[in-house]
Amino acid sequence: MFVVTVTYTAPLNEVDQWRPAHGDWLNQLIAQRLLLVAGRRVPLVGGVYLAAAMPAEELERLLATDPYIINDVATHSVVEFTPLLMVPGLEDLKDS
Repeated sequence: MFVVTVTYTAPLNEVDQWRPAHGDWLNQLIAQRLLLVAGRRVPLVGGVYLAAAMPAEELERLLATDPYIINDVATHSVVEFTPLLMVPGLEDLKDS
């Protein structure tokens, strides 16, 4: 499993023009259960994703298709981890 942080590298008005395409991209990956969670950072300097377990190269290929990356308005940082402890009801994340 991976935690991905997104950091905007352009002013918000430039990021905003790509937000609809980025949202569509996120919704598609969530529907496929490749991303499990996505949200905005506070303050709004980027976002955070929780990505399912997959080969790191596959995640790298997926992240390269992010409209924010394609249009050079953000960067990604990735941390891989193995979930061990979680609140009841989220046990399925161990297998994601």
